[in-house]
Amino acid sequence: MNNRLKVLRAERNWSQAELAERLDVSRQAVNAIETGKHDPSLPLAFRLARLFNLSIEEIFDDGHR
Repeated sequence: MNNRLKVLRAERNWSQAELAERLDVSRQAVNAIETGKHDPSLPLAFRLARLFNLSIEEIFDDGHR
């Protein structure tokens, strides 16, 4: 699944570790999501959406439009 997580994080000048701390996940989890190696759980996707004040669809693209 494609996502804008790296761009959104960079716009705020947050490191992967800083984002991970805000989400209460590991830095490795953030890296895996950013690189598309892992899709976030639904609760984590909602936390990301709230953190960035965006809808889940504005962050993640499953390629089915």
